Amino acid sequence: MLRITAFVLLFALTGAAQQSNGVFVVTGATVIDGTGAPPRLANLLIEGDRIIAVSATLRPAAGVRTVDAKGLTLIPGLFDLHTHITASGASLNVAADWPKNLMAYLYSGVTSIADLGEYNENFDGIRALLSSGAVPSPHLAFASRFSTPGGHGAEGGRPDVHTREVLTPRQAHAAMAEVLRGSKPDLIKIFTDGWRYGSGKDMTSMDEDTIAAIVEDAHKAGIPVITHTVTAGRAKFAASAGADIIGHSVSDVDMDAGLLALLRSKGTYYVPTLAVYEPKAGRPTTPLLADVLDPVFPIPDGEGKPTAAQTQRFRILLENIKLAHDARISIASGTDAGMAQTYHGWATLRELKLLVRGGLTPLEAITAATGVSARALRVDKDRGTIAPGQRADFVLIAGRPDQRIDDIEKIRSVYFGGKEVDRDALKQRITAKSLSTLPASAAAEHIDDFERPDGRSPSGALWVNASDSGHDRSAALWSRGSRGGGNHTLLFQARMGEKEKPFVEMMLPLSAGGMLPVDASGFQGVTFDARGDGEYQLVIHTRGVRDSVWFTAPFQSADKWSTVRIPFSDLARKATRMPAAWTAADLLTVGFQISRPPGANAWLEIDNVAFYK
Repeated sequence: MLRITAFVLLFALTGAAQQSNGVFVVTGATVIDGTGAPPRLANLLIEGDRIIAVSATLRPAAGVRTVDAKGLTLIPGLFDLHTHITASGASLNVAADWPKNLMAYLYSGVTSIADLGEYNENFDGIRALLSSGAVPSPHLAFASRFSTPGGHGAEGGRPDVHTREVLTPRQAHAAMAEVLRGSKPDLIKIFTDGWRYGSGKDMTSMDEDTIAAIVEDAHKAGIPVITHTVTAGRAKFAASAGADIIGHSVSDVDMDAGLLALLRSKGTYYVPTLAVYEPKAGRPTTPLLADVLDPVFPIPDGEGKPTAAQTQRFRILLENIKLAHDARISIASGTDAGMAQTYHGWATLRELKLLVRGGLTPLEAITAATGVSARALRVDKDRGTIAPGQRADFVLIAGRPDQRIDDIEKIRSVYFGGKEVDRDALKQRITAKSLSTLPASAAAEHIDDFERPDGRSPSGALWVNASDSGHDRSAALWSRGSRGGGNHTLLFQARMGEKEKPFVEMMLPLSAGGMLPVDASGFQGVTFDARGDGEYQLVIHTRGVRDSVWFTAPFQSADKWSTVRIPFSDLARKATRMPAAWTAADLLTVGFQISRPPGANAWLEIDNVAFYK
């Protein structure tokens, strides 16, 4: 019956195939379908972005384009459920050329990723860029982030809305309501665990009731929850509270029978991110790394000898992979790519090799990174396996990765939505010495007069605060003030942290989330009204030539209102690792910075911010 159905289907499509490249057949492939089933020889019929049929007896009709895959292995496009696309993967101190990171995944056969490092305001800017086709990208799922005061994930000095800090279920429900009112996330990330692996001071951890409150609201909205969990005790909390995915690995002790039974009974997925924890000294690199690494970052020789604590931790990680596997817990794939020496794209393939080292067979590792990961992300109705109705996201490999996992890097071609990815073109863009080109919109003269009551500019951008880093960071509070007569202002108050060179900053992204550049080259500078109590800095962030850089100019403000005009020519470039020149054509944010002695209080009020000609 299958053979007749496939024949009739091909016959019906012959006329369309002669007029369009949207119909083709892949012939002779050894198919790994992502379900865990043994590989089999089969042909695939593709129409548009979908797989129509998979059968060993399927034959192309006359006029139907064919792709000869004899001797090749066909696998579903791979998943990585833990990435940070705006981090470089090479150095935590240098901002990434994040469009290159996205291209690195496609080049490596990774067609679906979850980004756990952005916040809701960033989502729209990146989504709009990707929908325009300006940057080739895999499917990209975004997470909204939650932690506790003093918890991991909230210590970077980033805006309050980047990682919501909640201590109680009441706070959690309120924060979730706010998150879901904005650009909807695809998943929720919760930092449940503040253990620092025995090598640093522990941070705070989230209690089970607060986790459960976030999970409840996420599930009502149809959104899965992934956690940052690294201890057995907190894994029990996360699973009991209903979290869908344990992100990272239990690395303090071997998982006991009770925890394994709990994870199994709850259907909790386990994403161990071995690639980020693997000791880097002596770690082998492969030719693929040179193809996906921005040339501004040389391929390193690896870190120094791991500490005894790091060695012990990785041993426990590998043992817990075997325990989870033997307990029939669903193991999915993620890497924490973007962290130091955890390279985008390449690390995903490295993770499969490490899963095999932890006790999975090569076929099980491939299944973890395809069908299992698709189920964990709740997209398995759309992609993740090779079956009729699924998206035609697949990889052709010159080898048998189900027998030799190292063959996973022998990529012959990648198909995304039924179209072959031009890997040569991607490689050229990734390895170019220049920064990726992003479309810039024209800057509007008027930036903000603070008449909107929702904290957003006339363009809809949200003002956000930033500060020095650490849990002892400086604190900032802002609100809309009043000059009388219905004229409103932005009132910014700060208390400096007890640290060297403390600061706080109030920033307006000039595009959604400050992700895409704005061209202000038609203007001469920035003007605004201000009143305050001393010296401040105007701060303008740009994309720069090879890095995200910022330019500053000081100004004085007293208790009475005055108008300040700062020409672009007065801006001084702050120190950064990469050279950059001022062009005004690639602006990301305009902001105001307060720096005072440790422990001091300060304030600034501004109004009528604009570019001037």
